[in-house]
Amino acid sequence: MTIKRIYKLILLLVGLWLVLELASRIAAEIFWFQEVGYLQVLLLKLTTQGLLGTIAITVSSAFLLGNLALARRLQHPAEEIKSPGAAGLFASLGANKTGKNYDELPVAKSQITFYWLLLAVFGLSSIATLTVIHCGLLAANSLTYLGIGGNMPPLPVKLGIESIQPGLVQLFSGWWQLGLLLGTMLAVAIKPDFWLRAIALFLSVAIGIVAVSRWTNVLQYFHPTDFNTTDPIFNQNISFYVFIFPILELLSLGLTVVFLYGLVSGALTYLLSGDSLSKGIFLGFSRSQQRHLYGLGAAFMLATALRYCLGRYALMYSRGDVTYGANYADVTVRLPVYGLLSVLAGAIALLMLYQVWQFKTPNKLIKKIILVWIFLSVLGGWLLPKIVQQVIVRPNEIAREQPYIKRSIAFTQEAFDLKKIEIKTFDPAGKLTYEDLERNQLTVSNIRLWDKRPLLETNRQLQQIRPYYTFPDADIDRYTIKKKTAKKGETESQQVILAARELDYAAVAPEAQTWVNEHLVYTHGYGFTLSPVNTVGVGGLPDYFVKDIGVPAEKGETALDITSDRIRMSLPIGYPRIYYGALTDTNVMTPTQVKEFDYPSGEENVYNNYNGRGGIAIGSLWRRWLFANYLKNWQMVLTRNFTPETKLLYRRNINQRVQAIAPFLRYDSDPYLVVANANLSKNDIEKNNAKNRQKNQPSSSKTNNNDPPNYLYWIIDAYTASDRYPYSDPGQNEFNYIRNSVKVVIDAYHGSVDFYVANPSDPIIKSWIRIFPGLFKPLDKMPPAIRKHIRYPVDLLNVQSERLLTYHMEDPQVFYNREDLWRVPKEIYGSEQQAVAPYYLITKLPTETSEEFILLLPFTPVGRNNLIAWIAGRSDDKNYGKLLLYQFPKQRLVYGPEQIEALINQDPVISEQISLWNRQGSKAIQGNLLVIPIEQSLLYVEPLYLEAERNSLPTLVRVIVAYENRIVMAENLDLALKAVFQEKSTNKPAIIRPVESTVPAVN
Repeated sequence: MTIKRIYKLILLLVGLWLVLELASRIAAEIFWFQEVGYLQVLLLKLTTQGLLGTIAITVSSAFLLGNLALARRLQHPAEEIKSPGAAGLFASLGANKTGKNYDELPVAKSQITFYWLLLAVFGLSSIATLTVIHCGLLAANSLTYLGIGGNMPPLPVKLGIESIQPGLVQLFSGWWQLGLLLGTMLAVAIKPDFWLRAIALFLSVAIGIVAVSRWTNVLQYFHPTDFNTTDPIFNQNISFYVFIFPILELLSLGLTVVFLYGLVSGALTYLLSGDSLSKGIFLGFSRSQQRHLYGLGAAFMLATALRYCLGRYALMYSRGDVTYGANYADVTVRLPVYGLLSVLAGAIALLMLYQVWQFKTPNKLIKKIILVWIFLSVLGGWLLPKIVQQVIVRPNEIAREQPYIKRSIAFTQEAFDLKKIEIKTFDPAGKLTYEDLERNQLTVSNIRLWDKRPLLETNRQLQQIRPYYTFPDADIDRYTIKKKTAKKGETESQQVILAARELDYAAVAPEAQTWVNEHLVYTHGYGFTLSPVNTVGVGGLPDYFVKDIGVPAEKGETALDITSDRIRMSLPIGYPRIYYGALTDTNVMTPTQVKEFDYPSGEENVYNNYNGRGGIAIGSLWRRWLFANYLKNWQMVLTRNFTPETKLLYRRNINQRVQAIAPFLRYDSDPYLVVANANLSKNDIEKNNAKNRQKNQPSSSKTNNNDPPNYLYWIIDAYTASDRYPYSDPGQNEFNYIRNSVKVVIDAYHGSVDFYVANPSDPIIKSWIRIFPGLFKPLDKMPPAIRKHIRYPVDLLNVQSERLLTYHMEDPQVFYNREDLWRVPKEIYGSEQQAVAPYYLITKLPTETSEEFILLLPFTPVGRNNLIAWIAGRSDDKNYGKLLLYQFPKQRLVYGPEQIEALINQDPVISEQISLWNRQGSKAIQGNLLVIPIEQSLLYVEPLYLEAERNSLPTLVRVIVAYENRIVMAENLDLALKAVFQEKSTNKPAIIRPVESTVPAVN
């Protein structure tokens, strides 16, 4: 067998392997999307990606390879010489020095001597190398984002000298770039036909990858929706920028790369033909070659005209010194210059095409026209705007930029949904009484004393039970709980902290980490802890409503320890198995002949088999082979533990699960667990209340006896976002438009995923609903028991607040001078300073009639520490998604968190007590300082924890309350409040310190 046949056989085997890999991956994905019920999403995605990749690669490779084939046909024929290769090169160098001619061929008028030839080859090779590097990096970045789609960064649209400078810096910034340049030059010089074709194929594949990664943009291009807003310069609807413009950029990039490399590769083919380097001279371009190059030049100039035309719209995203978006210099100089350069580039392209047809225009004239165009692009696109900025704008900047500042403010507010904020004045009256607190008892009884960090530390010490259990996070929520002392059926809203007990297989003992244990035994977490935010148990530990695991359970009850009947009647618990969670990263097969570990019960373990709706049947042998190859888990084929009912549960991580289904959405960083009976309607809930009091456990009329009910659900907030909203300042974000348009609900036992539209007015989600009509459901279809737990997302409020710090200023003069900048205040947590994070409260907002669940964040002015405003995101019922901004009168001094922290730490008795605790082998931790609005007053509450230095088990030891000119530290919140408002009625001592009327400066 010859080497050639072996080579062909290897290629055939590699090709078959790639086909099998692709087929198994597609088949496995089809089965998985069938399981979750969204097969149409996958099919449309694959169809779109397949068409984009095929069209992009086929068209670009056909053009580039066809162009090279034409160039080879028209190139100068090779001549035999006596000194080939390097010897001929040195001979030609000597000939140029001595004036001797080693070439017997006639010299044309347009001949190029060796030095100019070498310079031309170097320049063209540099352009080819830069194109390869640029497209390679774009393709690599696109592969990274391939599954994310909607989060892809924008394509570069820099023009003129601004596009050349980054390329030159990139070329000479590292050794590998220079090495690639020299390697490209040598490779092209030695074997031009092969390497020019290889580069053409590489660029075609790179273009194809970039096109495939933009599949979401292409789908939105064909399904645009109206934003009902137009830009102030071109009067284009915003949908043009969000849906149409990205595809025009993609088309412009592809055409520029293809036509530029076509021109470069054609020129290199001609310059290197006829052994020109060996002879040291190029005889010149024939008329046919010139026609070919003029045609390529015309195509490249048309692509350049398109880029300059799109560059006019890209000015909407320019970053100026004062504002974001097109400013004075952009509108008065760059905008008309780009239009002129686009028209001139198109005219040059037509002239070149005429030259291809008639060949009557002198070459020198065309060269001069091109040089004039380049000069104008540098002068008008780079130099002139800088002159205008320095000479005309800077001396009178506020007057020149004022209309553009107004635009940036208005469009940024609209894009980040800040225009919907209802602004009110909050003037603290300072007249809060104990009677007011009693009237606001629901607010007071839900003041959060437990922070997430100490609670998680306590959970990890007391509630993990076994080493392989962990609590990755804890979440604040509210539940309707039966009152302790109330009439029959009376309930109240209780703010709680819920933490899921998940199984972390990485924490299993290394000796026990076998294939059977990983995939068949340790399959799920179990249960959760639930504790109120405002009460303390024995020894300063959390006062758990639900805790422990493996407690003796009667028939129909859970294996968790429910501390009271009122909790049992208020919450459906069941058997809370977590097969889908934040840490479920292993693939499991169940049910099998091996029993699954369910939960520990004393010294023994309880075992169970999965009986849910999730998973893909792998009872047949061919499916085992398919998924064994897909997951590269060959034990699936060899094991004898499978049964005909065995199913494969993979992609169980909830973040990966939703990302795989809808990669075009952005997802919140904090999924949270909800306990709810989702099978019940509103009427069912009311009817079930009576049953709950009798049976101690909710039941579902819609649940099959063989299909165990589940009451655990994950909720993930999902966002539609864009980086293409004109005049909207993104700040440090990757986007400049965002809406919380979707709520995703994942069943923790069955693995089902549902997408509910929370903001149907958002144009982007409207587009996705048109593209995937079966993917989204209206919010009113969400089960009422789950809908009660949706909340304003912390991530969204953080983004909106960061923009609001600057863009609450609507007066251009104030904005320009930054006279009223805000900031997020600092607090001391433990012994370190950190920014105050948004926190959830149950409180009655001023002017409102009842308590509600809100997300609150205070603001202070830049350079000062007093409060200036606070923002509240509402979460309940019809008020969901609304924002309220309460501003304090600027003439009033309202203490900010930093000032209260300073007063606490300056108090001699409090600081002495904290110092004493810190010296006794323990550490005092100051918790989150909460600013709580009650009536027309502000109450400040800070918990104080004590933690041993060695074994971290935080306990709540004190509560610090500040109001007006008093600071109190007591054993619990009730004592502290009484010490502030009913000083004489307290039985236990409290530290009370009056505050001086003037507050010291705190930086």
